[in-house]
Amino acid sequence: MQPSRNGRILRCRGNDFNGFKDRGSSVTDLKSVQNGQGRRWWVRLREKGGKLHEMPGHHTLERYLAEYIDVAGIAEGTPLFRTARGKTQQLTERRITQPEVYLMIRRRAGGAGIKTLIGCHTFRATGITAYLKNGGKLEVAQQMAAHESAWTTGLYDRRDDEVSLDEVERIVI
Repeated sequence: MQPSRNGRILRCRGNDFNGFKDRGSSVTDLKSVQNGQGRRWWVRLREKGGKLHEMPGHHTLERYLAEYIDVAGIAEGTPLFRTARGKTQQLTERRITQPEVYLMIRRRAGGAGIKTLIGCHTFRATGITAYLKNGGKLEVAQQMAAHESAWTTGLYDRRDDEVSLDEVERIVI
């Protein structure tokens, strides 16, 4: 259950990322690949049934992970995502579990004044919706989410949930 640096691969054995499971999937590897423009990170997910799904990491994810690994002092033999010791903001050597991730998200949401119950699927829906709002195609979102059906991906599409002020102003009383 510990990551180790092997060349340009930060590999996590077992379920080191287990806390970030999304209905049966978990991150198994972060891979740094050199290309003509520099380094790119890839995330490998183990989906339901053991199926592997790889995709490039967003540049923001790359920056956040690189900073986190550096600041947290992530070294060989330690889990990548770990628990914190009380309210000290000091990381322990113990990997974070799925229930602890959910509680962390709830605490952070509450601290930000968000009263809506949110979790990992909220972030998945936000990512899919943002991608589609920026001109992405549903079929590509389906591939990125590793969904068997576009219908499933459509369940995460929140574009129709927004009511614009212009639409509200159409109400004539």
